[in-house]
Amino acid sequence: MAGAFTLTDDALALPPGAIARTHRQILRHRGRPVLGLTQGRMRPYAYPVFTPAGFAVSSESPADHPHHNSLWIAADHMHARFPVGGDRYEEYTYNFYVDETFQGRAPGTLQLKSTALTHDAAGSAVLAQDVEWRGPVEWGAAGGRLVAREERRLTVRVAGRANVIDVDSTLHAEGWDIAIGPTRHAYFNVRVADSMVVSLGGTVRDDRGRTGGEAISGTGASWVDFAGPVGGGNIAGMAVFPDPRDHEEASWFVADWGVVSVGAFRLRQRLLRKGEPVRARYRVVAYDGAASDADIRAWHAEFLAGK
Repeated sequence: MAGAFTLTDDALALPPGAIARTHRQILRHRGRPVLGLTQGRMRPYAYPVFTPAGFAVSSESPADHPHHNSLWIAADHMHARFPVGGDRYEEYTYNFYVDETFQGRAPGTLQLKSTALTHDAAGSAVLAQDVEWRGPVEWGAAGGRLVAREERRLTVRVAGRANVIDVDSTLHAEGWDIAIGPTRHAYFNVRVADSMVVSLGGTVRDDRGRTGGEAISGTGASWVDFAGPVGGGNIAGMAVFPDPRDHEEASWFVADWGVVSVGAFRLRQRLLRKGEPVRARYRVVAYDGAASDADIRAWHAEFLAGK
């Protein structure tokens, strides 16, 4: 029996001889769009992210930070320990966050190799993606060094007035050990729609009752919720939950102008050994209407109960 979700190419009618450098597929539930899977110039990401009513609650490549790509995974300060004999190694440092040279580091790219759609027993869409993390073109690596491989799985369901997206990322060192961080630019990120930012009437808050990016940034939050106007007098939002199994002390960067970033590499360096992958799991709830603390806490409790 066919599932309720379909995945179709968002094809463009290009002039003869033109070649698209990016690619997008749209995941639909009973014909209605839920999210787009985009291979951008630098990385794969989810854009647009829709609510069940059809409002887009994320922003793709905003003017102030063009490397912010809606809902994306990235990491800066990735140090590949390249063996040079005995117990010695040289450290090759890569930037997989900013799409241009950043603090002296040329950008690498995340390249989507495949996407497969299946349905789980509950009828949710399961999107399995294989992603290669390749360094910049350099001497001895004309195609960029293959630094890491990522197995990424997105499980998506429609639950009343919310679309629920579970992101499961497993990162494998390729060829040599990798030290990641400490860096404020890692690992899971959301950029909300421009209309939702605080200066235009939006609100960002956490489970401790703190509001505003400056108060929330750092450690201590179990979830962060960003909501605001999306047009026509409507309100919508996105709540972000990191899995505590992967984040003993989740560190956040939250800004009133629309970004929520959380990860386990922000405060201290972690070593990703070959053959010992690192897993990071998150949930995003894209919802319609104004959500109360009770709503967010219920969605979060369900998330934790499923673990």
